[in-house]
Amino acid sequence: MDISRLKGVIQRLSIFKDYSSLLVPVVIVLVGALIFIPTQLMSSKLSKEISKESVSIGKRIKSLSQDVVSSDQWMEEEKYQEAYERDANQIALLAKQSSQRQLLSYKIFPEPKDTSTLIFKEFGRKFREAVDGQIARVNARDCPTAAELQRSLQSSGTSRRPGRRGGSSSRLNERDTIIEDVLCREKAEAASVYANPADLSGYEFWGEHEYAGMGEAVKDCWYWQLAYWVIEDVIDTIAACNSGSDSVFTSPVKRLMAVSFTMSGRGSGSRGKAGDRPSYVLSIEDGLTGSLTARLSNDDIDVVHFNVIVVVSAKAVLPFMQQLCSAKQHSFRGFFGEAQEQIFKHNQIAILEYGVASINRGDIEHNLYRYGEDAVVRLDLICEYIFNKNGYDEIKPELVKNEHKP
Repeated sequence: MDISRLKGVIQRLSIFKDYSSLLVPVVIVLVGALIFIPTQLMSSKLSKEISKESVSIGKRIKSLSQDVVSSDQWMEEEKYQEAYERDANQIALLAKQSSQRQLLSYKIFPEPKDTSTLIFKEFGRKFREAVDGQIARVNARDCPTAAELQRSLQSSGTSRRPGRRGGSSSRLNERDTIIEDVLCREKAEAASVYANPADLSGYEFWGEHEYAGMGEAVKDCWYWQLAYWVIEDVIDTIAACNSGSDSVFTSPVKRLMAVSFTMSGRGSGSRGKAGDRPSYVLSIEDGLTGSLTARLSNDDIDVVHFNVIVVVSAKAVLPFMQQLCSAKQHSFRGFFGEAQEQIFKHNQIAILEYGVASINRGDIEHNLYRYGEDAVVRLDLICEYIFNKNGYDEIKPELVKNEHKP
C-alpha cells in the first residue's frame, strides 16, 4: 500500500472536516438562488398579465359607465311612446276623415227623413247639377254636335245628313271639310279638356230615373253618392294636370272619355244605366280585375272598383297616374250639413291595371276632336277606391249594411 497516497486522502478529508460548518449555509444559498430566479421570472410575467387585464377591465368599466341609464331615462321613453301613440292616432284620424265627405243630399242617409218620393228626384237633380259643375270647373266641352255642324254647313250654303256625333253618311267636299275643321278647332281652343257628362256613370241614369220602391231608391242614392265622390276625384286630377292651360291644344289631358263601375260601362259613348252603379268588392269575383293589393271589403274598409279612360299627351301618362293617386282636399260640414266647415285630406285611389294604346284620329270615335300637335294616347285605368268604415258608417243605410256584409 502506498503510504504517501493514503496520507494525501486523509489530508483532503481533514480539510472538508475543517470547513464542514460552512457546508449547510452554502447549500441553503444555492437552493435559494435556484428558487429565486424562476420566481422573479414568473412574478414579472404575472405582473404584466395583471397590468394588461387591469387596463382592459378598466376600459370596460369606463365604457359601461358611459352607457349607464340615467335615472330620468323613463321620462324620455315616455315621451317616445307618447309620440308613437300620437302618430298612430293621427293616422287613424286621417283615415277616418278621408271618408267624411259632403253629401249631395242630407235628407236620405242613413234613412229618409221624408216619405215623399220627391227627395229622390231632388237627389238625381243635384247629382246631375254637381257633375255639370265639375265639368264647368275644368272648362270642359265636347266636340261639335251634329246640330252645330249642320248649322255651320247650312250657313255656308250646303247641308248633309249627320251621323254619330256629326259623322257624315256621304263624302264631304273640300269646302265642307274646311268648315268642319274650323268649327272643331274653335271648340278645342275654347275648352281646356273634352268631356261629356253623359259619359260619366250616373248622369244619364238620374236623367231617366224611375222610382222603384223606397228601399231600392235609398240604395241607388247611396251607391251613386259613392260614384260622385269618385268622379269628383277624377275631375280634380284633370284640373291639377291641366292647371294653367286654357286650350285642349296645350293641355296634357285632352279628353275624359269615361268613368264607369262595371265592365259593360267601359268605353266612349257608354251611358250610366242602373247596372253600371258602383258595388262593393266582397270577393275576387266582384272586382273589375284581379287586385294586386288583395284588398276586399271587410270590417274596416269598403272597396269599390272603377274604370277611367282618358286621352292624354304621351308625356302625361305617368304624371296623370301619379296625380290620380295623390292626396286631395275636401270640405266637410258634418253628415247633416250643419257643422262648421272643416278642410280634410283624402287619398283613397290605387291603380290596379293600366293600358296605353295609340289612337287613330280619323276613327269615328276621334274624327271631330282636335288634340293638337302632341303625340297622344288612350290611357285606360282600372282602380280601387277605399272607404274607411269608421268614417262614414254612421250614415250608411242599414239596407246596404245588411245586403253587403263581407
